[in-house]
Amino acid sequence: METKSPRTNGKRPAGKRTGKNIGFIALITLFMLIAISAMNQPAVLKEIPFTQAVKDANAGKYDQIEANGSQLVITEKGKEKPTLKSRLEEGATTVDVGIKSDKVKITAKPSSSTTANIVGFGLTTIVPVLLIGALLIWMMRSAQGQGNQALSFGKSRARLYGNEKDKVTFKDIAGQGEAKQDLEEVVEFLKFPKKFSTLGAKIPKGVLLVGPPGNGKTMLARAVAGEAGVPFFSISGSEFVEMFVGVGASRVRDLFAKAKKNAPCIIFVDEIDAVGRRRGSGMGGGHDEREQTLNQILVEMDGFEQGQNVIVLAATNRADVLDPALLRPGRFDRRVGIGLPERADRLAVLQIHFTDKPLAKDVDLDALSAKTAGSSGADLANIANEAAIVAARNNHSQITQEDVTEAFERVAIGPERKSKVMNEKEKELTAYHEAGHAIVGHVLPDSDVVHKVTIIPRGGTGGVTWFIPPEDKSYHSILEYKDVLARMLGGRIAEEVVYGKERVTTGAGNDLQKAAELARDMITQQGMGSKLRDQVFHAEEGIMMERIMHEREYSDETAKVIDEEVEALITEAAQRARVVIKANMAQLNKLKDVLLEKETVEAEEVAKLFEGSHLPKAAALY
Repeated sequence: METKSPRTNGKRPAGKRTGKNIGFIALITLFMLIAISAMNQPAVLKEIPFTQAVKDANAGKYDQIEANGSQLVITEKGKEKPTLKSRLEEGATTVDVGIKSDKVKITAKPSSSTTANIVGFGLTTIVPVLLIGALLIWMMRSAQGQGNQALSFGKSRARLYGNEKDKVTFKDIAGQGEAKQDLEEVVEFLKFPKKFSTLGAKIPKGVLLVGPPGNGKTMLARAVAGEAGVPFFSISGSEFVEMFVGVGASRVRDLFAKAKKNAPCIIFVDEIDAVGRRRGSGMGGGHDEREQTLNQILVEMDGFEQGQNVIVLAATNRADVLDPALLRPGRFDRRVGIGLPERADRLAVLQIHFTDKPLAKDVDLDALSAKTAGSSGADLANIANEAAIVAARNNHSQITQEDVTEAFERVAIGPERKSKVMNEKEKELTAYHEAGHAIVGHVLPDSDVVHKVTIIPRGGTGGVTWFIPPEDKSYHSILEYKDVLARMLGGRIAEEVVYGKERVTTGAGNDLQKAAELARDMITQQGMGSKLRDQVFHAEEGIMMERIMHEREYSDETAKVIDEEVEALITEAAQRARVVIKANMAQLNKLKDVLLEKETVEAEEVAKLFEGSHLPKAAALY
């Protein structure tokens, strides 16, 4: 099994940095020794015969003669440094030859020891040679390491799991009963291949996990490996793609070669849409690195030999953009849908995430699961974590119901911004705005239930009117969508009714944007128009180049009709909201007054304040 060093998040490994620093220090030391050696190098002296030296000394031409053993170093008159040298005759001394000391200064320097000479020779000659040799060896090893790195550039970067003590199993994953049932068959294929082969069944080559982000696709893949007890190669689709053409394909070949050696095993490709997008879009041409990598994946999945017991699991939340060749039988034989959890599943997920957290007796997780319709598993995990953080901030020894409620609201609608100060006029306008949303949503029959109304700024809004459906819904009718549009516009219409058309504010900007998006989606994607009923039209999404290159599938006349239909829906919703607000001004003012006093009103109090409200005939759709 090949081992790989841990990633360093873009930083150079410490070992490489240390080696580079040592080489740099050795180079500096070498230059210093060379400089010291050059500085200590004695000057070149002219050598003269000993008899000539004695004659000139007696003639007064020298200032000083320094005797170092048999070596004489002579300094001429008028000069600061020695310029001549000579050597004594064997057995002779300066006294023997009769140099007069009154005309020249004679000094005797003790001869240097052998040890000192060896040390000096070593410092100036041997040490630089050793340093140069060490530097050359280091440079050669560094170059060899870079060569090995270049050769491993096309190797797979997949992480191998399967030997961990804390393996993930299906018991660790709450909900997703249908998905786990489909994947249990994959586990049986890996555990008992003969059970299926004797009946002529072939092991599936690929299983595609499809679903919104945050619902546990990666965790389910880990659970399959944990249940089967086989090696698990994990890699992201983006890790195949490099700027050099052919590198991704090389990594695919290397990954599948490792998998076959470790069979039975699982290959898990997360976010496969990064490399498996539809070919022939005109982006990058036929030699695009991404397309070359995809081609290699297609070839490898078709090239599996029967009996290899290697299964490819892949996860994506964009199955619509995958290449058809990747999805055909024989490659990804199965598609497992992993959707948002239902209420019972949400309760199970919450119980798992709160297992290691101390809960007070008043915490009602079932009520929390009812309020979290549309939340993913990651959202529920975030709520549990936020609840623990809030409890710690409030110095609680246990997580209370108030902590859980605050955590849920922080995740769902954003944290409170109590530091933002509004004057009395702005507070009153915000109260009317939120009361307008609430009264319209409360009166209309197909709207959701008002859960909370607050004028405390949250997230990027100045106030929030929060609606929660009483139960999970899979489908929505035209009547429901029209009531949603009306309550979206309730805030702007309340401002208009109370202050006049010319005094409406920018506070409804986000509401108007969402209403326009919903109305257009009803016409173009759901076929809910009056003139264009049961017709859908392509939505121009994606990056700018794709939108430019895409040819619109309908004419300018149809586009005009779509705009008219959207305008008609918005106009109708505004009129219905206006009728409801004018017919229930007493209830609107009651809620406004309470909001100014308390700032936040819960669902039960809102229901009491709205007693006596009614739906005018002009606002009814049936």
